[in-house]
Amino acid sequence: MSQLDQLIELIEQSKPPATFGTRIIAIDGLGGAGKTTLAALISVALDDCAVIHTDDFASWENNLDWWQRVREQVLEPLMADMPACYQRYDWLTRELAEWIKVPPAEYLILEGVASSRHQFRDALAVTIWVEAPREERLRRGLARDGEEARDYWMQWMRDEDRYFESERADLHADIVVDGLVAWS
Repeated sequence: MSQLDQLIELIEQSKPPATFGTRIIAIDGLGGAGKTTLAALISVALDDCAVIHTDDFASWENNLDWWQRVREQVLEPLMADMPACYQRYDWLTRELAEWIKVPPAEYLILEGVASSRHQFRDALAVTIWVEAPREERLRRGLARDGEEARDYWMQWMRDEDRYFESERADLHADIVVDGLVAWS
């Protein structure tokens, strides 16, 4: 059985928190670890379930202190068996953009840095921590965002380090996976 198959089995055997039916899968890890790639593969395996990215809430100016919006616009409505409705942050225009509606469903993936933070744990069915070496994460980030984003990435990584040290989300994860794995 492949590691991806093991993850799907873990998710399918999970139970949602007692208050609602949607099983929220958090795919957490530091920037550039491979979370988005893994989330896309898991989404396909779970009949194209919705993926909400924490990058739709974060920005270069506010990379970690956005959790209240996720709680209010995504988690609380789903806990009440209502659709989530959140306003996506546009990284190019650097402002809030369109509203996105996500109905309750069997599965939903919350992907991104701090997606399994302690403020969300009561709503999560499964948490996956994705690890990758710092140098590789930076390489991937600059490949995606361009060399001109290096200063932003360096600040982002310092802020992530503080988040990681205070939360240690990897220790609360149901499973820790290697972000260097070629999933497909």
